[in-house]
Amino acid sequence: MTDDRNKKLDELRAKNICPYPYRFDVSNHAAEIKKDFASLDGREVSVAGRIRSKRGHGKLLFVDVQDASGKTQILFRFDEVGEEKFKLLDLFDVGDIIGVKGKVFRTNKGEESVMAKEFEMLSKALRGLPEKWHGLTDVDARYRQRYVDLIMSEKAMGALVTRSKMVSALRQFFDQNGFLEVETPILQPVYGGAAARPFTTHHNALKADFYLRIASELYLKRIIIGGVEKVYEFGKDFRNEDVDSKHNPEFTMVEFYSAYWDYNDVMEFCERLIAHAVKTLFCTTKIAYQGAELEFAAPWKRVSYVEEILKGSGVDVLSFSSDEQARETAKRLGVEVDGKANIAHVIDAMFDTYVQPNIVQPTFVVDYPAIMCPLTKVKRGDERLSERFELFIAGRECGNAYTEMTDPVEQRKKFVEQAEEAKRGDDEAQPWDEDFLTAIEYGMPPTGGMGIGIDRLAMILTDNASIKEVILFPSMKPIASAPGDAAL
Repeated sequence: MTDDRNKKLDELRAKNICPYPYRFDVSNHAAEIKKDFASLDGREVSVAGRIRSKRGHGKLLFVDVQDASGKTQILFRFDEVGEEKFKLLDLFDVGDIIGVKGKVFRTNKGEESVMAKEFEMLSKALRGLPEKWHGLTDVDARYRQRYVDLIMSEKAMGALVTRSKMVSALRQFFDQNGFLEVETPILQPVYGGAAARPFTTHHNALKADFYLRIASELYLKRIIIGGVEKVYEFGKDFRNEDVDSKHNPEFTMVEFYSAYWDYNDVMEFCERLIAHAVKTLFCTTKIAYQGAELEFAAPWKRVSYVEEILKGSGVDVLSFSSDEQARETAKRLGVEVDGKANIAHVIDAMFDTYVQPNIVQPTFVVDYPAIMCPLTKVKRGDERLSERFELFIAGRECGNAYTEMTDPVEQRKKFVEQAEEAKRGDDEAQPWDEDFLTAIEYGMPPTGGMGIGIDRLAMILTDNASIKEVILFPSMKPIASAPGDAAL
């Protein structure tokens, strides 16, 4: 807050002008005035928005007012609004929100504008907008004060709009293809559906610990068992993990499942789903991302998980017979893994090193080692592998899918294996879920399912290198402050 702005606030109140009124009638937005100028020329409109600039020329004042659709130039003339009202404009600063009524016209320079007749303060800003906002030193500030970032940056606002339209396009495609949207619990007595560490909380009334979900998977499968043949959910998931350009502890996924599909059906649907979203947003299936051109038209490339690691490292990961052997191989190759890493962890680290960074175009990496997939059916013809694929785009993992395990006896065995891994120190092992086992014992149809990371997909479709650019309020280390302190 500044003394000058507080002084102006006091002056407004002294003149019996409410600096924070209840409402204002808006008839048109900036984009409409430009697009429909021919029909609006000479007509009276009412516009509202934030003052972004003021340029005075004697008894003329030009003000750029920004609303959600763009900027409108407002011309205030001394003889049009009157002396008293014109002087009142001295109390209006850049950053204030103003409402204006006047006639649409075009200036001598050809700019569509509004000649003000009436105006009023809609919100007096007590903090001024920064002159410069997007230097490297301001990255932290932009994430902490996203509201200022949205004001100052067209790119930030564009990313928000694109993400929203992307989700709408995905949802539209699901609905058109017979999927039913549902909601499943975020607070869960048993977490599951992914290899991740959860956030734990305590329910006072039930006197029990609960977990923020790491995935919607096991509840959506319960719905399939209940008889809904196609189901999807957009939802928040929470994983107690690192924060970086590709990870945020709170993130958004869409998971979908279809009875009677396998992972081949899911691949084909995924291609059409994402291509639909891309074409809806950009009217083409080709987009630029970080200097590369990505093509989303089907069919997408399919490559073998095991074979790609073999090409890059010279190691057949299916030959691993013990955790120790796997760790020794990683050490020999210079692949960094934890001292307690098991075979699955080592294989995953080798893939991250030798394969993932080299994938540019949308690609399905298929047939993961079965040891890595406790909720997946083994591959037909080779039980060492599983019918699992992950979607990679521009070196980012964007989705994970299975031919789902529906055999309750086999699923129980896999839960036993996961319990043994947990005893050996794997804090990302799938926990025992007896209720889920009970559910599939009632009979689960053949099912294919997938989870797609909305944040990572939005990051790619907005040409951003970090998911923090497309998460409105990313997780940040708290800054201690006392009441009344500045936010930064």
